[in-house]
Order: sequence, then structure tokens, then C-alpha cells
Amino acid sequence: MAELATVARPYAEALFRVAKEGGGQASLNAWSELVSEMAQVAANPDMKALSHNPNVARKVIADALLAAVKSPLNKEANNFIQMLVENGRVSLMGEIDTQFQALKNAQEGAADAAITSAFAMSGQQVEALVATLEKRFGRKLNPSVLVDETLIGGVRVVVGDEVLDTSVRAKLHNMHTALIA
Repeated sequence: MAELATVARPYAEALFRVAKEGGGQASLNAWSELVSEMAQVAANPDMKALSHNPNVARKVIADALLAAVKSPLNKEANNFIQMLVENGRVSLMGEIDTQFQALKNAQEGAADAAITSAFAMSGQQVEALVATLEKRFGRKLNPSVLVDETLIGGVRVVVGDEVLDTSVRAKLHNMHTALIA
């Protein structure tokens, strides 16, 4: 994984510079959505197979990628896709998206928060939890919520490399460790 991150970093940084030069937060948000969409298209199994097929011309691959992206593409995005195809780097698009979003979050003083809950949460519950977590972590959080019934109860929150695990499963594991020690 480290190799993918290393190779993807210059692409993500270049895209981020282009997005910032585009003007303001609206441009950055539009690019963020576009980069995420391009990553989803590149992750499609059919697109992966096409991009890894040595018998398919690069122009065909680029045209397929461009056609699959539903958002309107500006000249820079079009050139970026062409460059990825020419360099055989379509498979990096997921990592490029991850790094682009991290750069955007750093610019905004925000972070992504992966919240895993034992039960489905309502919008109000998520908002209340995020407000509490923003105070705890000291920055704006962009939450994504998953349900994992194996937690039994509570939540597990991952923000960057920080983990806050208040799940029943974690408490039971800690109790088990204490009892056998």
C-alpha cells in the first residue's frame, strides 16, 4: 500500500493545486466530487479489466473513462484522465482520491470520521454525536456511518490514526484481558 500512496501523491497534489487555482471553496468542493466520481468509475470491475488489457488502445481506454464520468469535465480533468491512461496509472485513482480528500480536509481544518455503530442511527443522533466528537477531536468532522452488529452496543470512531472505541465488544475484550492477566 505504501507504494501506491507514494506513486499517487504527486497526482493528488497536482489535482489539488489545480482545484485551488480554480477559485475558492466552491471549486474545491466541485473538484472533490469529481475526483470521487472518477475513482468510482476507475474502480468498476469492467473498467479495471479494460484498463489492464494490453490489447486495448490507450485512446479507447481514455474515451471509455471520459464517457463513464457523468459530471461535466473541464479541460484540466480531461487532460488528467488522458495523462493517467497514457502513464498506465488508472488503477491509482482510488488512492489519488483518498489523498486529494486528505489535502482538502487539511486545508479546511477538517477530518473524515468513520463511525461504526451497533445499530442504525437517525440523522439527529449522528449530528449530536458529531458535535460531541468535534469538541473531543478539536476539528470539523465529515462523518460516514456504518452499522456493525458485532459491536453489540456503542460506537467505534476512527479519525485519521485516532480510534475511540466505546463499543460493548471492546469493553468485553478489555475485561477478558484483565481477567486472564
